[in-house]
Amino acid sequence: MRKAAFLDRDGVLNRKMPEGQYVTRWEEMRFLPGSAEGIILLREAGFRVIVVSNQRCVAKGLLSVAELESLHSRMCERYAAAGAPLDGVYYCPHDLEPPCACRKPAPGLLLEAARNHQIDLRTSWMIGDTPSDMEAGRRAGCRTALLQDSADSQASLADVVAPSLLEAAQRILRREQVGADCSGVACR
Repeated sequence: MRKAAFLDRDGVLNRKMPEGQYVTRWEEMRFLPGSAEGIILLREAGFRVIVVSNQRCVAKGLLSVAELESLHSRMCERYAAAGAPLDGVYYCPHDLEPPCACRKPAPGLLLEAARNHQIDLRTSWMIGDTPSDMEAGRRAGCRTALLQDSADSQASLADVVAPSLLEAAQRILRREQVGADCSGVACR
């Protein structure tokens, strides 16, 4: 079994659009500084790196499944060219209602990716920027890392809090190293 870092897309890899707006064209995809470097660190530490993203824009008719998959393909090519290949992209195309098993905070995307990639969820991390990302990670049995600029009440939702994917990766790897050095003693 392998370990994975599950990454939300918007707000983790690329700049999130204003509330109620969606990335629907390649020209709107603005990659966040340090995201490729964060992926590289995680991969070098033995993590599979898998994107898990709610993409309600499909249900709203703003983007077709084919257009979304083309956007994701270009995103994967860009990261691969930067030496940071992604191992998979999973998305929920559904609206809020009716509820589905794949829309975060449900853990369906993580569970599907875990089955497809032989992932041990207990040794894996969910990295996202919202409470629903943290809940999906916890419900799947993963540890969680919340990306946010400053500490606030949401910080208690996560095992790690950091302002960027790169810093989250660094903090996760420090925790993994500390855990490896504890020899069965509980440590944080």
